[in-house]
Amino acid sequence: MENKPVSSRLYGIMVLFEMHTDFLIKALDGIKEEDAQKRLNTKANHISWITGSIVYGRYYLAKSFGINSDSETGELFKDNKGIIDDASYPDLADFKKDWLKISPGLHNAMMNASDAKLDEPYEMPGMKMTLFDMISFTTYREANCIGQIALWRRLLGYPGMNYM
Repeated sequence: MENKPVSSRLYGIMVLFEMHTDFLIKALDGIKEEDAQKRLNTKANHISWITGSIVYGRYYLAKSFGINSDSETGELFKDNKGIIDDASYPDLADFKKDWLKISPGLHNAMMNASDAKLDEPYEMPGMKMTLFDMISFTTYREANCIGQIALWRRLLGYPGMNYM
């Protein structure tokens, strides 16, 4: 990481943010559209839903910093909506495009966030926390979701995720 964030509390999180920005693209590499919505006779969330949910998460978090950019793929994920069995989810290319669109602005906003900004109250239905807590949770969740996609790669017969 070239520059350090304004708040030293965000240093480790920003390292992970940058890794996740690259890792999601790598986790999706080579996945065919017809495989992205397979659930292999389970109720598990498929690759498309997992991807869309974390893309939506970055857009949602960005709003806390005054970034009101709209995603092309967020409609099925509004209000933290779970997977919809009969829905047709957007193509992985569209998710990637949205991910790469929101990530630089959110990165910049987080790098420039003061401690006062990070301590602002953050509310979601049924949850009260600080913005810092939400950033921490979102970062944890992104890692979890990218790991799920990496597992789906293997379950669907793809080679393991390439981290390089």
